[in-house]
Amino acid sequence: MPANNKLSEIFRSLSGVFRSLFRIKREERCLASFLLIVFLALDALVVCKYYDVFTPQTRHYWHLFISKFHISGFDPITYSVVSDWTAGYNVYRHPLLAFFMYVPYLINQALMWITGINCAIFIVSAIQTFCAFYASMFLYRIFREIVGVSRTDSSLLTIFFFGFSFVMLSAMVPDHFIISMMLLLLALYVSGKLILKRRSLTIWQSALYFFLTAGTSLNNGLKIYLSMLFVNGKRIFRPKYLFFAILLPAALTWGAARMSYDHIVWPRDVAAKAARAKAKAAKQKKQEEEKLRKQHDDSVRIASFTAYQLDSLSADSARRDSIAKAKPKPAHRRKNGKPISNGEFLSWTDVTTSRTESVVENLFGEGIQLHEDHLLGDVLKSRPMIVNYRHAFNYIIEAVIVLLFIAGIWCGRRSRFMWLAMSYFALDMALHVGLGFGINEVYIMSAHWIYVMPITMAFLMKAMAGHRRQALALKTLVALLAAYLWIWNVSLIVRYLYFT
Repeated sequence: MPANNKLSEIFRSLSGVFRSLFRIKREERCLASFLLIVFLALDALVVCKYYDVFTPQTRHYWHLFISKFHISGFDPITYSVVSDWTAGYNVYRHPLLAFFMYVPYLINQALMWITGINCAIFIVSAIQTFCAFYASMFLYRIFREIVGVSRTDSSLLTIFFFGFSFVMLSAMVPDHFIISMMLLLLALYVSGKLILKRRSLTIWQSALYFFLTAGTSLNNGLKIYLSMLFVNGKRIFRPKYLFFAILLPAALTWGAARMSYDHIVWPRDVAAKAARAKAKAAKQKKQEEEKLRKQHDDSVRIASFTAYQLDSLSADSARRDSIAKAKPKPAHRRKNGKPISNGEFLSWTDVTTSRTESVVENLFGEGIQLHEDHLLGDVLKSRPMIVNYRHAFNYIIEAVIVLLFIAGIWCGRRSRFMWLAMSYFALDMALHVGLGFGINEVYIMSAHWIYVMPITMAFLMKAMAGHRRQALALKTLVALLAAYLWIWNVSLIVRYLYFT
């Protein structure tokens, strides 16, 4: 009976928490309505672009989506998983994400039976819209309730943030990044509220946030540990908390990844390898038969040639061989730098790519404002790792935003919450800039960390609140930056989707 009472208490607590987190408050309704319309419009751009290609039913969804979907380096794996369920993601990087998509897959199967078309693009778009919408609400609440800036400033910073190019794109494309961003902002919001109230993350809260966040993207689970540390302090090292909130969830998540690989991925890969080997053998057999037939036909034809014709044929053949040898081979374009080693995880690192260029052009460049050249190209196909802006004003905009970011760090230096947010940022910088994980397309991962920039800027706005002219100038600057980013990025995205 006591155990039943305890479970009932936990479920009541969960119900109350979810109601408070996902209920839209009165003061949020105007901003929420505006952003919902914007997110629906952005998602509609992608749905309309790919409707004719992706709605017909087929037996080979994976190859269809991978070959036809092209927006930067984003992967359309979610379309494939929701269309024909399997552990399609890399199970070591996204241990539970395929299982999170099982219910959407079942919904899609029902809709496919009713409508006769594949509704994956609509279901995934609904997921993306939901996550983008609540990510914006959690960010707004961070500004309003934790940092403590005005309603106007909170709304302005939220709109400014979603003008960032790869935040906007993350809300549109069928990848996991907007899901991760919503979960990270939720964790930050809850952590910030607990810090203000001087309360702790409970074991069930810690385990739940870890399962959701690490299950979606494994490295982000480390950020939940940072939240535990900043909120609970050294109490996380108590045996009960250490085991049930940290060690056990980590072991279960890793176990799920291993089981998924052993029982789903490995058998599938073995079968695919056998099928490729069979197809290759059949192709080689066909080529051998074609070669023998050609040799037979050539011998018959040559037997009827005169001596003069044979000399002419030999001269033509020699001339073709010399041209083929003289033709220069296409240069091999480097896609990424040298890894630390070729191990299971270290093979994703990079120790040779220039950090300075990547930070300027990709980290704080492409992630915030798109480049016109090689617009939304994939670095694994045709886009160079480093692309320069055409205009000086792009670098000026980037410098202004980075300076506001740095000034915000200084103004929030006494806030425990600000340093929690910065610890999230530091972890990603250690992975991407330090180890070089994904540095060849680091802008793709922007949604995992770039929310830290407007959070620190909120501390700058709070510091300026007592200085009327400076505060007005700062608000005007942020509003102009927001307008520029929305116009610049949306126009280039529309140009790419419909005019290239």
